[in-house]
Amino acid sequence: MEPPTLAQPPGSNKIWSILSHLSILVTPVVGIVFPLVVFLAMRHESEYLSRNAREALNFHISLIIYGLCCIPLMFIVIGIPMLFILWFASIILAIVAAVKASDGGCYHYPLTLPLVT
Repeated sequence: MEPPTLAQPPGSNKIWSILSHLSILVTPVVGIVFPLVVFLAMRHESEYLSRNAREALNFHISLIIYGLCCIPLMFIVIGIPMLFILWFASIILAIVAAVKASDGGCYHYPLTLPLVT
């Protein structure tokens, strides 16, 4: 038996979703502003786009919070490897989420604070 096929979102929604996830690779400021603008501007157009932009925004805000928590830990040396792990994980997870968004799905990032609902 064949699995049910999901309706593919339009190409522009896919592009906006992919860019929302990959915006963290530019700078942390763009990583927060871009998905926020996409979420606020297009949340009523498409549930797919709204979900992806919200997940990206929550992940990027969580990364900034986790990074700020690592700064005091740098004085006892453990913060440096934690920041490196956080940076590396953010790149990998953003790429995984972008691939999932290009397939028409929505990736739920691990350890993300649900700040934007």
